[in-house]
Amino acid sequence: MRKPIYLDYNATTPVDPEVAKEMIPYIESLYGNPSSSYSIGRSNKEAVEKARAQVAKLINCLPEEIYFTSCATESNNLAVKGIAWANRNNGLHIITSKIEHPAVTEVCKYLGLQGFEITYLKVDQYGRVNPKAVENAIRKDTILITIMHANNEVGTIQPIHEIGAIARQNNIVFHTDASQSVGKIETDVDKLGVDLLTIAGHKLYAPKGIGALYIRKGTKIENLMHGAGQEKSIRPGTENVIHTVGLGKACEMALRDLKQNHQNMKVSRDRLLHGLISQLGNQVHVNGDLENCLPNTLSVAFENISAHALASFISNDVLISTGSACHSGETTISSVLQAMKLDFRTAAATVRISTGKKTTEEEIDFAIEVLVNAVKKLSI
Repeated sequence: MRKPIYLDYNATTPVDPEVAKEMIPYIESLYGNPSSSYSIGRSNKEAVEKARAQVAKLINCLPEEIYFTSCATESNNLAVKGIAWANRNNGLHIITSKIEHPAVTEVCKYLGLQGFEITYLKVDQYGRVNPKAVENAIRKDTILITIMHANNEVGTIQPIHEIGAIARQNNIVFHTDASQSVGKIETDVDKLGVDLLTIAGHKLYAPKGIGALYIRKGTKIENLMHGAGQEKSIRPGTENVIHTVGLGKACEMALRDLKQNHQNMKVSRDRLLHGLISQLGNQVHVNGDLENCLPNTLSVAFENISAHALASFISNDVLISTGSACHSGETTISSVLQAMKLDFRTAAATVRISTGKKTTEEEIDFAIEVLVNAVKKLSI
C-alpha cells in the first residue's frame, strides 16, 4: 500500500537522514558525560559547543548567546517567565498578541495570576499585528513584548523588525517565538531586532526533544531551574548531547539550503493552491496573506465542508490538520481563526496544509486529486 502523503510539516518534520547520521556516533559509542574530564567526555563537550556554533550561525548571533532546552515550549517559558521575574521590580506589564502559540499564551495567563498585567493585541483579517498597536500599548511599566515571528496556523509573518525598533526606542525587552520560521525564512536576530528568540528542533528536521533559546548578551533573565552549572546555570542539567548534535546539524543544513528549500516549499504550496482553485473555483477560500506568509503554509477553507470530515475522509491518502477541535460532537474554533474574525462556518471548514523541503510535484498532484474528489463527494 502507498504511504499517505504527509502535508503537515508545520506540526512536525521527519529527522533528516544527514541529521540522523550525525547523531549515530553519540548513540552508539560516544556516550560520555560532557562534564567529565576523560576523552569521551571531552568529545561530547566539543560536540555540544560545535552545535552551539551551528545554531548561532543560522540566526547570526554569538555562540555564547545560544542556550539549549528540551523544546520550544521550554524556551518560551524560560524567555517569558525569566524576563518577567528578573524585571518585576521595573514593572508588571507584558504585551503579546491573540494569535500566539499556547506555549506563550498559557505562560501569560499564569503570569496574570501572579500579579502581572497582560495586553493581548488584536490582529487584522490576515492575522497580522499592527506595529502601531504595539506602540500604543506600551506603558511606563511595560517590561516585555513577545510576538511570534510567523504564525503556525496561517503562516502570516509578523512585522518583527518594526516592532523590534519600537521596543528598542522604549528600552523594552523583545522576544519572538520563531519555531515556525527558523529554517524556512531568514531569521537574523540583528535584522529582526530581538533580544530573545525561540527555536524548535522538530520543526526543522532535527529530532523532537531539543530546542534552543537565543538570549542577547546583557539581557537580564532569571533561570527557572536550579542545579549545576550547565548552560551557564540558565538551564542546568546534563546535556542532551545526541539531540543537541542533531539540532546543530539541522541548523547547518538549514542555512546551507535555505534558498533552495524556500523555493521548493513555495512552489509546492502554490502548485497545490492553483490545482485546487482550477478545479473547485470559488469553493476555495484562502485564509491569510500569501504575499506575507511562510513559503510552505496554506490555510484554506472549502465551502460547505467540515474540516474534520475532510481530514478524516482523506487520511489514508493525505495527512493534513484542521483549524478547529472537535470534542463530543462540538466544534471549537482555534484562537487564531477567532482573532482573525473568520465566521464560524469558514473557520470550521478550514484545514492547514504545509509542505516540506522535499515535497515533490507528484505528491502535490496526487494530493490535489484526493482533495478535489473528497470535497466533491462531501459536498453532495
